[in-house]
Amino acid sequence: MHYNKLGKAGIKLSEISFGSWITFAKQLGFKEARECMHVAFDHGINFFDNAEGYAHGESEALMGNILKEFKREDLVVATKIFWGGNGPNDTGLSRKHLLEGTKNSLKRLQLDYVDLLFCHRPDIDTPIEETVLAMDYLVRQGYVFYWGTSEWSTTQIQTAYDIAEKLNCIKPSMEQPKYNMFFRDHLEKEYLHLFEKYDMGTTTWSPLASGILSGKYNHGIPQESRLAKEAWLIPSNFQEQVEKVKKLTKIAEDLSCSVSQLAIAWCLKNPHVSSVITGATKVEQLLENIGSIEVKAKLTNDVMTEINKVIK
Repeated sequence: MHYNKLGKAGIKLSEISFGSWITFAKQLGFKEARECMHVAFDHGINFFDNAEGYAHGESEALMGNILKEFKREDLVVATKIFWGGNGPNDTGLSRKHLLEGTKNSLKRLQLDYVDLLFCHRPDIDTPIEETVLAMDYLVRQGYVFYWGTSEWSTTQIQTAYDIAEKLNCIKPSMEQPKYNMFFRDHLEKEYLHLFEKYDMGTTTWSPLASGILSGKYNHGIPQESRLAKEAWLIPSNFQEQVEKVKKLTKIAEDLSCSVSQLAIAWCLKNPHVSSVITGATKVEQLLENIGSIEVKAKLTNDVMTEINKVIK
């Protein structure tokens, strides 16, 4: 396992991390989640990702019951604030919800602080200045070590940096964007000047495009699969993506790896990716994902060119 700095921040994250979206408290109970987290840690993963909105807080509560089995200093724990409930002030990035939501997340996680806190989506109903001031407060009070954004536009992130500079607030350290072979523009085009100007870190999600890049949907949608249970994740160009995965499968076979490993390794090759967040419902899937690290070395310029011809 290699450990990357989070952009210019001093903290180091395992290049592959373990997240809980859609799995914890939905597909995994305590026993299964505990086993996966321990196997992940034993194989070098130190970064675990969560959010208040995952399974309506149950994901954080489940992870919290497991985290206490580890030495806190060995872990990098992240959560995200935006969707906290149905009340008028339970959603968004107002000062009220950011402070109350973070404290509630900490209670569920059974932690005194989280290492990373993300604004889970932009909030058009709250001035970015209010959000920046609230995140600055959370960091200075020790509830959070580093703060960042998730799925914000370049303009919104730039505005946050400008406001932080103007008000002498702690600046964001990272963005958590979706990034995979089928979703590239944010990381490869739109954020380039942010990397150059601020050395922004990234913790990317959905490296397998909701499982499509695993090859499991090459012959249809299995009844118990993620896309069968979460139909809203099926993209409009689903069949087109499946045809590309079939071609990628041949490249993976030539490299003696799975197409999942190829897809994750491809993400790892991007120097602007601090950590790739992976999910798994079985230890076997988790170990396969971790095996992507060895595949990364096989992705020569020629192989990358071949991949790009397929996914362009």
